[in-house]
Amino acid sequence: MNSSTLLWGVLFGSIGLGFFVYGRKQRAIVPLVCGLALMAFPYFVSGTLLLIAIGVALMAIPYFVRI
Repeated sequence: MNSSTLLWGVLFGSIGLGFFVYGRKQRAIVPLVCGLALMAFPYFVSGTLLLIAIGVALMAIPYFVRI
């Protein structure tokens, strides 16, 4: 693990916390689940480019999916 992977993981984790808090307060399931996924997935992904791609995709899901 290098420093860029660690910093991207911290960034996506903090954005995930924001999504989680927003989803819980608004009772919206999509941001809540995406927030949990953003906080958890950096532990399982080791490549920096894959980490960035998955993080950006998870951040875009609540914008496109409205339930």
